[in-house]
Parts: sequence; C-alpha cells; structure tokens
Amino acid sequence: MKFNFGQLSYRKMKTDEKDEDKPEETLLTKYIRVVGVVALYWTFSISLVFVNKYLLKSDTLNLDAPLFVTFYQCVVTVLLCKVCDFASRQGMLKFPSTTFDFKVSREVLPLSIIFVSMISFNNLCLKSVGVAFYTVARSLVTIFSIILTYFILGKKTSVPALLTCSVIICGFLLGVNQEGEVGSLSVIGTIYGVIASALVALNAIYIKKILPLVDGDIWKLTFYNNVNACGIFLPLIFISGDVKEVVYFDGIFSLSFWMMMTLSGFMGFIMGYVVGLEVKVTTPVTHNISGVAKACLQTVIAVMYFGQVKTALWWLSNGLVLIGTGAYSGVKSWEMKVAYDRSERENLEKDFESKKDSIAA
Repeated sequence: MKFNFGQLSYRKMKTDEKDEDKPEETLLTKYIRVVGVVALYWTFSISLVFVNKYLLKSDTLNLDAPLFVTFYQCVVTVLLCKVCDFASRQGMLKFPSTTFDFKVSREVLPLSIIFVSMISFNNLCLKSVGVAFYTVARSLVTIFSIILTYFILGKKTSVPALLTCSVIICGFLLGVNQEGEVGSLSVIGTIYGVIASALVALNAIYIKKILPLVDGDIWKLTFYNNVNACGIFLPLIFISGDVKEVVYFDGIFSLSFWMMMTLSGFMGFIMGYVVGLEVKVTTPVTHNISGVAKACLQTVIAVMYFGQVKTALWWLSNGLVLIGTGAYSGVKSWEMKVAYDRSERENLEKDFESKKDSIAA
C-alpha cells in the first residue's frame, strides 16, 4: 500500500480507477472512516499543543528558549520531507521531489518571513498564556482574515458574516476581562495572540499567492518554507540568547528532552497530512466545525488537567468565540452554495439561449 502525500496538492486530483470499478461503500464504513480521521486530527492537534506547552514553559523542564524550540521543529520538518522524498524514490509512497532550487526558495521567501513570524508569535503566546486561554487569545484570526482580504484582495464581506464576527469579538473581550478577574491574565501573552492571529490570516492569503510557484504542491511549499525558516531562525536564536540558554540547560544531554523536541517536530509535520486527510474525507466547512469542537475539548481538557477553576462568564467567553467561529463557517458555506447555484443557473440559461438561436437559424 502506498501513502499518497501528494493528495494535499491544491490542483484537481485524479483517481487511478474509475468510480464504477470501485466496490460500493456502505454508510457504516463511511461513518467509521470519518470518525476515525476526525479522531486522528483531534488527537494530534490537541497533543501537539500540550507537547509545545511543555517545551515552551513548564516547571519540570525549566527551559526559556522559544525560538530555539521553533527552529528545531523546522529542522525536523525539513529532514522528514527528505525522508519522504527518499521513500518516494523507492516506490514506498508518493511525495514531491525536494531537490533544492535557489530560484524557488527566493520566490517563497516573502511567505517564509510571514511563516517564521507566525509560528514564533504562536509559540510565544502559548508560552505566556495557559492552554485553556490559548483558544481565546488567538480567536481573532477570522477578524483579521476579513480585514486583510479586503485590503489585499479587495473582497468585501457580507453583513451576516460580519455579525458572526461581532460574536467572536465579544467573546474575546469577555475572555480577556475574565482572565483579568481571576488574576491569570498575561497582557504580553494576549498581545502575542493578537499578533499571531493577524499573521495566521496573512499567511493563509500568501499561501494562495505562492502555491502556483511550487506547482500547487503544498508539500513542496512546506519544504521550501521550512528550509527558508531555518535560515531566518539561525541569527535570531543567537541574538535572542536562546543558544546560550540551551547550552547551559541542565537537560541538554537528556534523551527524553530531545525525544520530546523531535516528537513535537514530527507531530507538526504530520498535522499537515492529517488536516488534508480530514478535508478530503469530509468537507472544508466540516473541517472548520471540527476545529471549533476540537478547541472546545482542548479547553475542557486543559482546565481539568491543570486543576483550574473558571467562572461562568469565562466559559461563556469561550462559548461565544466557538459559536461565532462556527457560525462564520456556516455563513460562508451558505454563500458559496448560493454563488455556485447562481453560476450554474446562468450557464444553463446561456446554453438554452444558444440552442434557441441555433434552432431559429
């Protein structure tokens, strides 16, 4: 059996066999596959957040080198891309070539700068705030997506979509207020979260612009993005003092420490495949809703794991963020369907008029 990593390409995929040659799949089998893939996505996503939290800030590890941790994750991703490329050449799986091209690397560089900023501020936010508040701290991604889409792409957002965003903003503000009420608010961590949200939105826009330069292949983009990121991070980890922090770190020769570091890199890499797999077996909208539900579960697990006590208003703030995000996905899905139906209707009308003219002639 070959694993097709190339399925994450943004180009239209072609199947090897015709649909009529495939055995009919039962509804139960479909449900089992969907549930399994969603569970896989939730497991990797939630586990990655907790592993990163442990590496970025924990009393047992006591390491203050967030940029080095992020740099190492990029190195692991590059190495795994190379491993998959080698396995592909042996016929074990399908994966794009990772032969380095300086021209492509240079073209991808603007995205890489945004990417480095995004993952750095993401990790700085996670380092500074609790896992339970992490969802709220980074909840403004949708808001920034709308703002940047308007200013960069010139696309406007409908009133119903804007109304769902007002719910998200209310949830964010209430969450910040409640964190302050219980005395656990990290102002700098919240600022990191807001910046990270803006960069996540900007990164998504630039991915669409850069993808054609790598033949629409998301894995090839991942490779070049992380190679560039390693080069960008190198001076940063020296300037920030992270290298010195790691050199004098008590557990620098600890096998368990490097295993956890490598595990975080591996999980970050595999998340790209799992996300694409979930979108493939469900829909993009279902994936977004799944992400909202996953964030809810992640918050509950974090509160229970760390033995925290939260107010009713704190839980309400999380609920508003999740409901607003889910509602936005629903509105955008409905708008896409309406636009598609309108386009289909217009095409049918054109075909009808064309046939009518040909008959009249």
